[in-house]
Amino acid sequence: MSNAISTKVEPEVREEVQLACFRVGEQLYALNIMSIREIIRPLRLTAVPKAPPFIEGVINLRGAVIPVVDLRRRFELAVPENDRRTRVLITSLQGRILGLQVDEVTEVRRYNRKEVLPAPHFIKGPDAEFFLGVCRRDDELILIMNLEKILSSEERIDLADLDSSVSAGSKSTENCK
Repeated sequence: MSNAISTKVEPEVREEVQLACFRVGEQLYALNIMSIREIIRPLRLTAVPKAPPFIEGVINLRGAVIPVVDLRRRFELAVPENDRRTRVLITSLQGRILGLQVDEVTEVRRYNRKEVLPAPHFIKGPDAEFFLGVCRRDDELILIMNLEKILSSEERIDLADLDSSVSAGSKSTENCK
């Protein structure tokens, strides 16, 4: 019989999350970096008739037609002119590509999961679903957005209709060439 003590080494679980921080109005928000494909400067938008008011339009990014949600309009804030800091976050939402227009992207930060607190309980109503939690950056609080809830299920259906009608329109335009 052996008196050897077995020392089992547990693999270290990474308890960090990387968040892309950005401003919309005066407030800081964040998204998990894993849900962002890329960050671009605003491209020329094509307006889409009868789209929800917060859909800024669609852009053509390397041949892909992508709807762009203006988060200022989504959060019912005043909408100033775009400036040199305005960016579009290209995200993936349930298999669809979606652009989120923000005032500026500030940084990508690592947070320990223990530093991320649940969203405040006093936030009630449909807008409360937009947020997963809160974390701190110096003296500011950062609201972590729930990308899945930025669009309601009805709006996602409308967006799918918008997507297919724009795609059909671009195919018919190709036939005109």
